[in-house]
Formats: sequence, structure tokens, C-alpha cells
Amino acid sequence: MALSGSAIVHKPLGLLAELTHRCPLGCPYCSNPLALDGREDELDTASWLRVFREAAALGVLQVHLSGGEPGARRDLVDITAGAHAAGLYTNLITSAVGITEKTLGALAQAGLDHVQISIQDSDAASADHIAGYAGAFARKRALATEVLRHKLPLTVNAVVHRANIDRIADMVDLALALGAGRIEIAHVQYYGWALKNRAALMPTREQVERATAVVEELRTRQHGRIVIDAVVPDYYARYPKPCVGGWGRRSLNVTPAGKVLPCHAAESIAGLTFWNVREHSLADIWANSPAFNAFRGTAWMKEPCASCPRRELDFGGCRCQAFALTGDASATDPVCHLAPDHGQLARLAAVRSDAPYVYRRLVPPI
Repeated sequence: MALSGSAIVHKPLGLLAELTHRCPLGCPYCSNPLALDGREDELDTASWLRVFREAAALGVLQVHLSGGEPGARRDLVDITAGAHAAGLYTNLITSAVGITEKTLGALAQAGLDHVQISIQDSDAASADHIAGYAGAFARKRALATEVLRHKLPLTVNAVVHRANIDRIADMVDLALALGAGRIEIAHVQYYGWALKNRAALMPTREQVERATAVVEELRTRQHGRIVIDAVVPDYYARYPKPCVGGWGRRSLNVTPAGKVLPCHAAESIAGLTFWNVREHSLADIWANSPAFNAFRGTAWMKEPCASCPRRELDFGGCRCQAFALTGDASATDPVCHLAPDHGQLARLAAVRSDAPYVYRRLVPPI
């Protein structure tokens, strides 16, 4: 560890490598920004391999190959081989649309360690509607079969919202049927495309309470068969989540165009300057970039965070959410029941709409 100003700079453990923003799916809760990077702006193969070597030297242990859909990159096998050669544990985060049987075999040969497949629902018609892609559900089942055939560990990621939250038990059953060892019950986080679709995605408090009880019952009933990870959705929580384990503390994210972010949604905060791997080394960015040092440690905190005994546990909550809801990235995350702006969460959660989804596309909606 080194000192940067008044904040301790820890070594990062994980790297989210957003290889591309291209994706065949249009999920209305996508964590990518509304202004997506085009193919012409993407880092080339050699740049990604350099980033992986620099990440390993910095202390990173695992890389999550993500997007968009990483299968849209024709050099995905070479990228995976480069990450493996750098000594990183490689996790492919995929929609399963765009990864063929042949490609998966080549990825396994290149050193891929783990696969995470997203599902949108347990019901095929609903899943395809949420994804905005006919036939996506069938492609996911087919790829899961290939993952098992290659003896790769499989995680299923189920993003939960009003349209599917009452089928959590069915989604866990699906994950078991697919051969997954782990399922993430990931309640929608309202940034980017999800923020645009918040009224169409927001579950009711009653749905959330039922879902919480279902998850606990499933953890008991399925213990030893599958690991179930889940968190309470932010708008119904009492305390905020310790976003990415603390800003600039344990993880970093590289966008398709090479910007390095403390978290996947950090570009939503106006006024931050993000350095790029085209001009700076990863170590330089991690230690010295203005964005990473903006909210490190606790010196930046206002009350009630500054004197709160939880300030080293949740680090004031999510900076992106604080900015989205208050316009001030240094404010206490309104999720916290002690936050001055906490009252507005109930009002926002009560706003629901049956309007059609605004699907995630490379050309953002006006």
C-alpha cells in the first residue's frame, strides 16, 4: 500500500474489462452508459494484452471479460489467451448470443477459467421480450450445455425487476437445470439504461419482501447444490451497499475506448476526469488519476457520513447513486436511512409505469 494525499491506496484485486459495447441484446437495465462507445473507438488486441500485464503487476488477480457482448470481438480468443498468460483468472461474462460452440472450445483451450451467463427470466417468451431479442433464451440454454461439456464452472446471473421478481424460485430451478454452481440474484441498479427505465422496472415493496423471504428459503432448501448470492434492492434498503468495496480501493474498470473508471457507472458523474490507458499506465492511473482519488478514503465525506461509525464499512454508499439522486457526488447515498435525502426514495419507488421498455441500443434514444 502507498499513500496518496490522506487516503491509503490499496492494491486492486479485480479488473472489469469492457471489451466492447456492441451487443445483440437490448436489456433495458443494462449497466453500460447511454452514450455507448462505437467499434471504431475500441482498444485493439495488443492494448488489451498490455493492460492485462499491467493489471497483474499491479496486484489484480482476476479479470472479468465483459461488454456489451464480448463475443462480438473477433479477437476474443486472443484476448483471453493474453489474460491467461498474464496470470489472471479469467471470467467470461456473456449473453450467450454470439458465442458459438467452436468459439467456446477455443476459449477453453486458451485458458478460460469460468463462464457467467445472464438470464432475463425463467419463461422463454418473457426472457426474450426483456432482452429484446427473439431466441435469446434458447441460445443461453445451448451455451450452458457446452460450458458443462468443457468442464468449465458456470454462474448464472439473473437480473431481477418487477416483471420477473415473482419467479426467483423458477430462475434458481433453471440455474440448477443448466448445471450452474452459483446464481446471482442481482436486483436492478438504477444507473444508465436502468435509470431511464426505472418506472417500468421498479418492483413494489411487497414484491421485494416476498422475494427476500423466497431467497432465504431457497438458500436453506438448496444448500449444498447451488450458491445463491442476493442483495436487497437499493431503494428498499436501510443502509447503502459498500460500492465496489470502496471507491478506488479494490477494483477498476476499463471501458472499450480505454478509459479507466473506479466503477462501471462512474462516467455518469459530471466533472470527473478519467485517464485513458492509451496515455497512461494502469499503475499511474490507479495511484494518481483525479477520478480515482476523488472519493478515496474518508476525507471527502460530509455529515452524517464524516462522523458515522459505518464510514469504513459502506464508505458513504454509492457515489454514482448519490449524484443521480441529489446532483452531488459527495452527498450521502440517499439509500442510507440517515441521509438528508432518504425520503425521496420512497416517492421514486412509488412511481411505476407500464410503458414499453426503452431498449439499450448503440444509438441512444433522444
